[in-house]
Amino acid sequence: MASQLKVDTITGVTTAGSISVTGEGNSTTTNLQQGLVKAWGSIDGGSTPSLDDSFNVASLTDVGTGSTRYNMVNSMANANGSVAVANNGTSDDRGMLGIFDSSSAFRTLTRASGGSDTDRACSAMVTGDLA
Repeated sequence: MASQLKVDTITGVTTAGSISVTGEGNSTTTNLQQGLVKAWGSIDGGSTPSLDDSFNVASLTDVGTGSTRYNMVNSMANANGSVAVANNGTSDDRGMLGIFDSSSAFRTLTRASGGSDTDRACSAMVTGDLA
């Protein structure tokens, strides 16, 4: 018989904000909070980008052709997390890069197959420690 747990809040015993989960193979543990996506956004790729959908993103800044800054609602502890970018646009997109501008903003850079910076639809997500 399968078990089902229904709760609104999970709190760690030793540290309230730290929950360890037994990993694959039952030989390691993973910290649940560190593995969660802390912010993400999907942009339309127009010359003035706009958010199609997001989590923990307050606004966008158009930095230039192919470069969009995502300004977060809740900052990261530092700018040492990870930004992953996915192509939402056409198949000729060849370059997608995600970087932290600061602990409260990350940026996507998109480039077409010909090597020029270009505005393209993309999605980005951030992992790391929130402040």
